Amino acid sequence: MRNAEATREKILDAALAEFSAYGIAGARVDRIAKTAGCNKNLIYIYFDSKDGLFAAVLSKNLTGAYEAVPFTPDDLPDYAAKVFDFAMANPEVMRLMAWFNLEQKPDGLPARQEAADAKIKQIKAAQDRGELNGALPPAFLLTSLMTLATAWTAAGAFGGGLDPDAKEKPERLRDHISEAVRLLSANKTGR
Repeated sequence: MRNAEATREKILDAALAEFSAYGIAGARVDRIAKTAGCNKNLIYIYFDSKDGLFAAVLSKNLTGAYEAVPFTPDDLPDYAAKVFDFAMANPEVMRLMAWFNLEQKPDGLPARQEAADAKIKQIKAAQDRGELNGALPPAFLLTSLMTLATAWTAAGAFGGGLDPDAKEKPERLRDHISEAVRLLSANKTGR
């Protein structure tokens, strides 16, 4: 049983590299099997299909991201800074998300939507309590925060190439992101 789990993890690791480099359409199961050191048929036994493997890789890495960066509406600027740190430290995961967004299937990824919905509800509740500025809809505020926090990654729309300080001074960029989110979310008292 331990060998089966170890093989499954090797497949997931190889698939992360393959999918983040080539996307769903460009990824090749034979390359994943070779990198993982297993038989190609084993991938289909564990994951049913290439799409099933992609979903498993994405789910595992999103779960890891959610655990690494817990959400609280109490300090959205700090949350944005932590998302930025995670995004910069995990370029393969960010590329995986970019590919998912480009090649999105109609059924999407329910766990991702559930996590977003939970965050939106928490932001709305904080707005209703007057802890966050209510001028922006909660979903817009969350999308803006996530966009700011991940825009400078290699998978971001501009690939981090517009800001010359991004590579040399990421801590300055992190501070700017945090301040931008503070300004977007601050209630009338400035909190």
